Amino acid sequence: MKILIVEDETRLAEAIAQLLSRENYNTEIAYDGEDGYELLMTGDFDLVLLDIMLPSMDGMTLLKRIREARVSIPVLMLTARNKTSEKINGLDTGADDYLAKPFDSGELLARVRALLRRRGEIIPDEKLSCGNLWLDHRRLKMGTPYKELTITKKEADLLEYLIQKKGLVSSKEQITEKLWGYNSEMEYNNVEVYISFLRKKLKHLEADSEIKTRRGLGYCLEMSDV
Repeated sequence: MKILIVEDETRLAEAIAQLLSRENYNTEIAYDGEDGYELLMTGDFDLVLLDIMLPSMDGMTLLKRIREARVSIPVLMLTARNKTSEKINGLDTGADDYLAKPFDSGELLARVRALLRRRGEIIPDEKLSCGNLWLDHRRLKMGTPYKELTITKKEADLLEYLIQKKGLVSSKEQITEKLWGYNSEMEYNNVEVYISFLRKKLKHLEADSEIKTRRGLGYCLEMSDV
């Protein structure tokens, strides 16, 4: 799961990012409205935490513009403005939830989980499966009825992405952006490395699914040919 934080208070933005990272979410930060808008229009995010008071473009304007562009990503507004009328304005503009500063970290995480569930996404503390293969992202484990393995967070992120897209081809560019972020300096051959790691683990676990390469297109997770 990838979450965009649009917040101009550097220390707060970084603290939120660290909190979410500990819960196995991938995060990216934009420190002004223009950058946040650009990332939302070009990136692949599952949720955005959006401040109202932002330089270059305020949060309400950003929200209005992405809704006009039919971007349906869930939006959780984070703001010091706590008047009922302002909350109503934010919700009517297209926000999905509203949390006033200062807020409790536990409540923030609960609202994040609720918004991701409401969207119909699988969240990291639930198991994903494909055939006899399962992934427990929170515990960083993958397995089959025969055995299980402990894996790295990046392996878990990649396997989660492939399971969610099972049967569909994802390019190296899409995988890199999803796992390492927009404008990442990570080279595309790192995707090949992690694909190789997972393939070996799938074989060891005797999984009935495999990661297939579609030459010139990318990778997809499919049931193995019998």
